[in-house]
Amino acid sequence: MGLGMATESRFHVLAVDDSLVDRKLIERLLKTSSYQVTAVDSGSKALEFLGLTKNEDEEEERNNSNPASVSADDDHQDVEVNLIITDYCMPGMTGYDLLRKIKQSSSFKDIPVVVMSSENIPSRINRCLEDGADDFLLKPVQLSDVNKLRPHLIKGNINERKGMQEIHSPDRTRARYNELEVN
Repeated sequence: MGLGMATESRFHVLAVDDSLVDRKLIERLLKTSSYQVTAVDSGSKALEFLGLTKNEDEEEERNNSNPASVSADDDHQDVEVNLIITDYCMPGMTGYDLLRKIKQSSSFKDIPVVVMSSENIPSRINRCLEDGADDFLLKPVQLSDVNKLRPHLIKGNINERKGMQEIHSPDRTRARYNELEVN
């Protein structure tokens, strides 16, 4: 296995599409590119997977009372998601609605979101991009489209690393080291 594959395999993509055929296609393309994939069939299941199923008032109250809290639902997964790719047209919650919920979440707003659709409607594409989508893909998604996701994953990973740098700063590490007793 080449270094590129080892690096990419740590990226986890949440794929959201109500169409079984499209969901299986995107899942297979992502796995072919060595990404870890979780596929769900609706926006509400994606929010549930991320732990964003409680209403906004409860989430905000909980985040204000406990700043270390990452999500509003303790039953959610602990797997890190590096990118979300969602269909635009889905019953119930559209991909656009999902995009807005993710971008409004303090915990997940930095995760890149890519919207896909079989309809090439410029106003829809622009609205998604203006409201935070990192890219918009036309279906059927192809391997060349999946290859375009790499920069978004890397960007999302850099944002995450910035947060980790604060936690693991040399001063903070040095303080913990000095607290250790040497026998």
